[in-house]
Amino acid sequence: MARTAIVTGASRGIGRAVALALAQEGFDIAAVALPDPQPMVALGGEVTALGRRFEAYELDIGELAAHGGVLERILAAFGSVECLVNNAGVSVKARGDLLDVSPESFDRCLDINTRGTFFFTQAVARRMAAAAPPADVHRSIVFVTSSNAVMASVERGEYCLSKTALSMAAKLFAIRMAKHGVGVYEVQPGLIMTEMTAPSKAKYDKLIAEGMLTEPRWGEPGDVARVVRSMAAGLLPYTAAQAVRVDGGLMLGRF
Repeated sequence: MARTAIVTGASRGIGRAVALALAQEGFDIAAVALPDPQPMVALGGEVTALGRRFEAYELDIGELAAHGGVLERILAAFGSVECLVNNAGVSVKARGDLLDVSPESFDRCLDINTRGTFFFTQAVARRMAAAAPPADVHRSIVFVTSSNAVMASVERGEYCLSKTALSMAAKLFAIRMAKHGVGVYEVQPGLIMTEMTAPSKAKYDKLIAEGMLTEPRWGEPGDVARVVRSMAAGLLPYTAAQAVRVDGGLMLGRF
């Protein structure tokens, strides 16, 4: 049976790596992202070279009114969805004093990272719940949150709040979707080298060199993608929304 994965924020960084990893696992890919033509075309070429089908869909996850139309187009093209990877998200526009966070910056993080992702997941989950569970096919929903779902970064408080709430969403959907045979998982990336983290590279290069991590390097998008692939493949049985940290030891307690 053909399997389809929706990957949000698929054009770059972690989302791109996840899309390729899932294609290698045998999934056709519905790649969802903001308008980003050249990276999407390149990604599509790599996915099809792996023998899998690829379709690109433009969507701002924060625009709830657009969710239904995009999902209908995906279902019309692929027939069903066996995996959803919630990767789309934004960081703060500028790091700064918690006492200076504006309502506009706060709302942007919450609207995209939390509210938009919650309701897009809800729409997909409804379709999964209404469909008969396919035989011998693992269905899954994966939330890509952040180490900041746990660890406070006072210079980007609105981002931390959005990811903490998203971590709870993973737990809630895990409970709700269990009776439909859908596994729900959470991945918490740490310092992953992407365009989003590039502005902080010098700061964290220094901290890594000083022993911040047990594995003294930046993470790569592929590190996260391999974990997501295992989840989508059903290789983590008897788990339910336990957060898997892909962080090189960033969140290990020490004394």
